[in-house]
Amino acid sequence: MSSPGAPTRDVLLVSAIITVSLSVTVVLCSLCHWCQRKLGKRYKNSLETVGTPDSGRGRSEKKAINDLDRDFWNNNESTVQQKWSSYPPKEFILNISPYAPYGDPRLSLKKQNPPQPCLSPPPDPPCPQLSPGSEEDEAHEGCSRENLGRIQFSVGYNFQESTLTVKIMKAQELPAKDFSGTSDPFVKIYLLPDKKHKLETKVKRKNLNPHWNETFLFEGFPYEKVVQRVLYLQVLDYDRFSRNDPIGEVSIPLNKVDLTQMQTFWKDLKPCSDGSGSRGELLLSLCYNPSANSIIVNIIKARNLKAMDIGGTSDPYVKVWLMYKDKRVEKKKTVTMKRNLNPIFNESFAFDIPTEKLRETTIIITVMDKDKLSRNDVIGKIYLSWKSGPGEVKHWKDMIARPRQPVAQWHQLKA
Repeated sequence: MSSPGAPTRDVLLVSAIITVSLSVTVVLCSLCHWCQRKLGKRYKNSLETVGTPDSGRGRSEKKAINDLDRDFWNNNESTVQQKWSSYPPKEFILNISPYAPYGDPRLSLKKQNPPQPCLSPPPDPPCPQLSPGSEEDEAHEGCSRENLGRIQFSVGYNFQESTLTVKIMKAQELPAKDFSGTSDPFVKIYLLPDKKHKLETKVKRKNLNPHWNETFLFEGFPYEKVVQRVLYLQVLDYDRFSRNDPIGEVSIPLNKVDLTQMQTFWKDLKPCSDGSGSRGELLLSLCYNPSANSIIVNIIKARNLKAMDIGGTSDPYVKVWLMYKDKRVEKKKTVTMKRNLNPIFNESFAFDIPTEKLRETTIIITVMDKDKLSRNDVIGKIYLSWKSGPGEVKHWKDMIARPRQPVAQWHQLKA
């Protein structure tokens, strides 16, 4: 029998049940709070990942680009190269994308405004390469027809002495053919179809606007035969140690000229019919950075190249020579495109050129045909400087007038 004041068995049982219930409630609440915290954190991370797919990459890329800038200033080339391959800036997607060399359609050069500057130490980011086949490509079609200059001459016939008189007066805006950015022009005179007999002017040294003022007489030439001939003038660049380079030609049938008195003509020179004017064209861009004292030459593509091999094709590649005062300073070249008369190169080369040396600098572009068993053949050349031909001078001046911008232009290849 229990003593008075002691708790009964029922009271103890109820107390135990209440205690256990409270303990279970506390444990369940703790578990629920922990689960909510875990699930909430996981859900938040999922939102960050799904909502901003580039958030983590953006932080890594920003850090990498900042490190890259610092390495540029510290001239740490090995670190720059490593980080460049790990985190390529968006400007270089065009070069490494699976769409190269035709250009990545995800990038629109047309939308880049203002234009991107040339590749140089910060703060100047690299200039974009033009994509072959882009809209900017077509904008330069008008530059593809090169001006070969023009020539002034006069012709007349003396009926009393049966003599045809031809006077070669002068030429203007002739293209440069030599490393020095000039030419040594002279004129050959034919009365076609006779090609065995010819007359020549004197050579005018280093002159793109020569004055000859030389008179030539074809004596004892009956008028009936004169009107059956074609006056053919060929302007050439004289080379002492190699074959003379054709510059251009003019032809005029004498039966269409009033020979009773001296007639003076200005005629534009046309590409020579011996094939020297059909060597193809090359599209390239120049990008000048005055702060870095550099020029980037981008060899974009060529078209209608002259076939140099027996199979009617060529294996072209491009050599780029940097010349200073007729001396070779540096050479670079592209890869060889096998059996291709319309190759796409899209390769860029940087040259260090101090501003004070620009006027004495010439960049020579030579398109070559690769031969395994013999000497490589020259398909055509381009001379770029401030004193070359009209088309080349225009490109050079446009490059200087628009610093840190790639300036593209088509050029006719020369012999």
